[in-house]
Amino acid sequence: MIDLHFTSGPNGRKVAIMLEELGLPYRLISYDIGKGELLTEDFRALNPNGRVPVLVDDDPIGGGPEPMVVWESAACLQYLADKTGRFLPVEPKARYAALQWLAWQIASLGPAHGAAAHFTRYAPEPIDPYARQRFRLEGERLMFVANRHLRDNEYFAGDQYTIADMACWPWFNVTWNTQYDKPRETFEHLERWFQEVKARPAVERATVEPQGEWMRRTDHVGIPPERWANSFGDNFHAFHRKEG
Repeated sequence: MIDLHFTSGPNGRKVAIMLEELGLPYRLISYDIGKGELLTEDFRALNPNGRVPVLVDDDPIGGGPEPMVVWESAACLQYLADKTGRFLPVEPKARYAALQWLAWQIASLGPAHGAAAHFTRYAPEPIDPYARQRFRLEGERLMFVANRHLRDNEYFAGDQYTIADMACWPWFNVTWNTQYDKPRETFEHLERWFQEVKARPAVERATVEPQGEWMRRTDHVGIPPERWANSFGDNFHAFHRKEG
């Protein structure tokens, strides 16, 4: 059995999609970030960075009596691909096509879209107009990058559906709440790919778990002080600055 430590944000969704595609049995262990449920020593023992997702596999690659603990979403995806031999090609050219787009997602797409959403929807008012525009423009630029690539490729790694698609799709799935000047739906080739992936049964199953209220709302979200403190503010930083 695999335990997936999870929230309903894009990074947790990636790994849930992979587990559903593989048909592996797993248990979903959900956390409420706003309640401070990640700010515990027990969770930090699983992931020193204190973030989800985390996989705990009691039938690990290589065997042995101890479970395998894997954290960071891209590492979780690659671990599951290595465990099963699926969704990450073996042939070098195809393999590195998938890995470079996986790296693009974790280095560019996720951080830029996450920051754009933060300054559009969560940041305390008055919002810094430069920060908001900086990340929204970068988020749109990355949609142009993806659209050009998908004009000539069925999937991010070419003609094969891989972990790169699973990593990217959940982030493109939340662009609606960032109020981009050029929304995702207007990018022809990106939208063709998005709808094709969305229709996969595994993706449908992995997105049954509803998004948290703060991600579902389309307005500028006034996060209550306690939730802010646990998610972005004093409690969050105090916990991670604590020695021991």
